[in-house]
Amino acid sequence: MAGTSSFTEGSSVFGGQANLLQAIDVMFTTYKPDIIAVHTTCLSETIGDDLNQILGKAREEGKVPKGKHVLHCNTPSYVGSHVTGYANMLMGLVAYFAQRTGVSNYQVNLATGWVEPADMREIKRMAKEMSANTMMFPDTSGVLDGPLTGTYAMYPEGGTTINELISAGDAKFSIGLGPLATEEACKKLEYKCKVKYELCDLPIGIQATDRFLMSLSRHAGAKIPQSLTVERGRLLDVVADMSKYLYGKRVALWGDPDQLIPLVEFLLACDMRPVYIVSGTPGKDFEERMKELLAETVPEAKYKSGERADMFLMHQWIKQEGVDLLIGNTYGKYISRDDNIPFVRMGFPILDRVGHSYFPTVGYTGGIRILEKILNAVLDHQDREAPEESFELVM
Repeated sequence: MAGTSSFTEGSSVFGGQANLLQAIDVMFTTYKPDIIAVHTTCLSETIGDDLNQILGKAREEGKVPKGKHVLHCNTPSYVGSHVTGYANMLMGLVAYFAQRTGVSNYQVNLATGWVEPADMREIKRMAKEMSANTMMFPDTSGVLDGPLTGTYAMYPEGGTTINELISAGDAKFSIGLGPLATEEACKKLEYKCKVKYELCDLPIGIQATDRFLMSLSRHAGAKIPQSLTVERGRLLDVVADMSKYLYGKRVALWGDPDQLIPLVEFLLACDMRPVYIVSGTPGKDFEERMKELLAETVPEAKYKSGERADMFLMHQWIKQEGVDLLIGNTYGKYISRDDNIPFVRMGFPILDRVGHSYFPTVGYTGGIRILEKILNAVLDHQDREAPEESFELVM
């Protein structure tokens, strides 16, 4: 569930302490959660609310029941992007919960970046196929995509438990999936509990999934089973079958850096040409990785990140020289309509379609899903634009 401290004009002058204390009291009294996670807003950050002091006061006044938890992180919207806020809260979870007892539980922590619940479920499935001892945090599978059972429950059964978060400090290793979203949390865990880590790209496409599975195999001491090798082979088969439709297609992409980097790599493996890439999330690492991937393969590619890397810039580039396909969040639908370009929705947010939270785009199975969506978009456009004499049953 989500709540708000409901700032008013008075709060902007006198601060949000009274609102937050009341909100904590009401939520614990009425809804009885085990944890309340407090996110700051622009106004709270601007006026300088001291969250440590306010939450300390809440505990002193008995507004936080025994055995319950309140943690916080700073998430002003004028710093970075939604990925920055996600990374800050992930670090907050580690800082608050992770504990080191000195007795290893031999698990590998999987810190996941900004992905769909279905993606988290798929990552867990692959780890289970390997019989690897892992603990994923956060885990929105079974929470944001919980089933309709006919029985009311305030809180779904899925997700990472408090005990699992605490156990992160006794793990033998951590793997951060999506460097931008997970690096600070992994660093914090290493500093606090001496748990070493490795950062991997989100396992989108063949190469990134290969690297993740190899890392997990190495650090968990688990072999990659034949079942995952077969899944990889199916993806390669689909890539080979679709190559005649996708070869040389010019693609424009936008979204989060952690998703764009492995996706661009995957498109290159499919002989497509990612020519325009923008991300509103600032960071030099993104542009350096794009340069590594595209300098030789697609030298004409343009890419940019930060506050000026927006859809207006993307549309300008497309007007100068067109593309065959758009891949990104819902905000690209206007360009798709204006310029009659096939559009594959991927990333965050997707506001005008359903199903994206139920079908993974990570792993080998997710790679097949991505290619299916791409090919369908391209062939639907071809059907739609074909003159009568060229409209074929079999394409």
